Amino acid sequence: MVAAGDAGNADVADKLGIEAGAVVQELGWDEDVDDDLRAAVEERIGSELLDEDADEVVDIVLLWWREDDGDLVDTLMDAIGPLADNGVIWVLTPKTGRSGYVEPSDIAEAVPTAGLARTSSISVGPDWSGTRLVSPKSAKTKR
Repeated sequence: MVAAGDAGNADVADKLGIEAGAVVQELGWDEDVDDDLRAAVEERIGSELLDEDADEVVDIVLLWWREDDGDLVDTLMDAIGPLADNGVIWVLTPKTGRSGYVEPSDIAEAVPTAGLARTSSISVGPDWSGTRLVSPKSAKTKR
């Protein structure tokens, strides 16, 4: 697997399962986010990412989450609101040893409380990991 330079940028949109024309909302943006990941997603969907204030139905939520960002359950509940029935939430967290690192157990505990199911975890860049969450009903009715 090649994860060097620009070769990996388009691949991250594939890893996240983002299709052209998808509606993607970004939550938790801050100065530390991976701009290459954001650019790859925007290029794939052909538009800018929606921010927290958007009130459209979204296919995917990219949630940048750090250790000191508050209550993950509350944030996930807010993220579910605009999510399409078969939508996906990607919780993007700093990798081990990075500032803001989140223990995987913190995510594992929050997910079922928010009524979601975890399906996979991947590396989405040099500093960030992603955890894919779906509503349990859409996990059972994969299309």
